[in-house]
Amino acid sequence: MKLLYLAHDLDDAAIWRRVQMLEATGAEVVIAGFKRLPGAPQRPAEILGWTQDGKLAARALSVARAYPQIRRRVRALVSVGVDVILARNLEMLALGRHARAAFADKPALVYELLDIHRIMLGQGTASRALRRIERGLLAETDLIVTSSEAFESEYLEPYQHNTVPVHLVENKPFLPESLIPQGARLAPVTQGQITIGWFGILRCRWSLETLDGLTRRNPGRYRVVISGRPSLDVIPDFHAVIEPNDALEFRGSYAWPDELPEIYGACDLAWLLDRFDPGGNSDWLLPNRLYEGGLFGAPPIGLSHTQIGRRMAREGIGVQVSAPEISAVEDALAPIGPEELEVLRSALAARERASWLASAADGAAMLAALRAPIQSNAA
Repeated sequence: MKLLYLAHDLDDAAIWRRVQMLEATGAEVVIAGFKRLPGAPQRPAEILGWTQDGKLAARALSVARAYPQIRRRVRALVSVGVDVILARNLEMLALGRHARAAFADKPALVYELLDIHRIMLGQGTASRALRRIERGLLAETDLIVTSSEAFESEYLEPYQHNTVPVHLVENKPFLPESLIPQGARLAPVTQGQITIGWFGILRCRWSLETLDGLTRRNPGRYRVVISGRPSLDVIPDFHAVIEPNDALEFRGSYAWPDELPEIYGACDLAWLLDRFDPGGNSDWLLPNRLYEGGLFGAPPIGLSHTQIGRRMAREGIGVQVSAPEISAVEDALAPIGPEELEVLRSALAARERASWLASAADGAAMLAALRAPIQSNAA
């Protein structure tokens, strides 16, 4: 199978994780997309233009500039055609629908919906217009790939009355055997002090303020290690909050997946609370760090009424926080010491590895889902 992957952000490590998974299952993947950061992509890709974090108007303008050229550029990129166009996010779906006409043998069009922006949920003019655009694009879409069941039940069904088939591919890492841990890690990082790790795309101001307040209100009790890519458009004072607080340590970006054992090995618990889009995306997503922490022995801290909290309850793992308030975080963490941490780690280690790690079977299932509309279109 030959696949054209249209990526909204070639600097997002999740893009390359998906490419790796597809290629490991036998697909030939050609990549085109937008850049946000300086430097070359991880591997050869057609750069369609430049966009910026969080700036929807600028992103829309970049897509509009690429739209008239997309057919010519994809024909040059894959002159013999492709079987599937996989489009990540709404703007790439619009480009994908337009690019589809570049090929005589109409490829399947697949929408990868892994985040739902807050503007899609409003009742204003712009929100309604964007949902109408998405609804029109869905009418020509063959398959939707999501990473959480809640995206279907809480958005696609009630907002879009969706009838397109949906395939669930959770954000489990697809890793080389050399990085997969072979045994449980039961010992806490420190005695008495709890080390909390906050990793990944760092865009939740509430989390930063809560972790800052938690450490200041409980001197010596908590330490927080932070690694990843801060969204400075959302938290412009990110570094100004961290620098005066000795209990907060920002270690910068990390190499995925090579440094996963190191960053999760440096913490007792993994921070999964997210209030960037409360009532929407933050309540529905299942983030990478749920699976990474599960695999590398860092029990999650999650908010009970969210999809993360429901998954934690189903798996019997982690620390549930009852409300998005610092006092609720303190109440949830107050009873935890070395013995309680060992119990939490043991519960995590008791889960099947398939709960956290993508397998060849997961990749094969995704490839089969991508093939289904091809076979249907050919019939």
